[in-house]
Amino acid sequence: MKSSLRALVALMICCLIPTVQAKRAPNLELKDLKGNRQMISGLQGSIAVVNFWATWCGPCIEELPMLSRIGKEYAGKKVRFIAGSANEDKDRAKVDDYLAHTGLAAEVWVGADLGMLDRAALGNVLPATMILDEQGEVVARVLGQAREEDIKGPVEWLLNGRDGPPPPAVTKRY
Repeated sequence: MKSSLRALVALMICCLIPTVQAKRAPNLELKDLKGNRQMISGLQGSIAVVNFWATWCGPCIEELPMLSRIGKEYAGKKVRFIAGSANEDKDRAKVDDYLAHTGLAAEVWVGADLGMLDRAALGNVLPATMILDEQGEVVARVLGQAREEDIKGPVEWLLNGRDGPPPPAVTKRY
């Protein structure tokens, strides 16, 4: 009986370890617009909304103004909005042109790709968003074009000390 109990406990521990690890955001590396290396781990200490987009992605271009507006609403509240462009290096001018015409209120990083989305459990379709707590744990993922409540719900939950039920871990919008 003791060995059966030990085996059950060992099995439960083995099953829980991947679940705990799956919550941690992968430490993806991108570059800011000045060419400086930026890591997802560098977002710890703030709530972070990390959105992956591209200038050639229609739903991304529709979604970014909403994210920018929400980013302005949370200014000064330890919430960072990161827009990770998946444009190829050769299309960097398109990113710069888009930003010059929109005044996006988010930190823009470049160098994202669909492999990064896969490592972040965001699928392989743009746009995609993950919301991280202050320890770098993923609390919500939005696959496809996010709605305002998909972003504000998890952010408010985190800002309010995780009061109430947690937000959905994954929301599909495609």
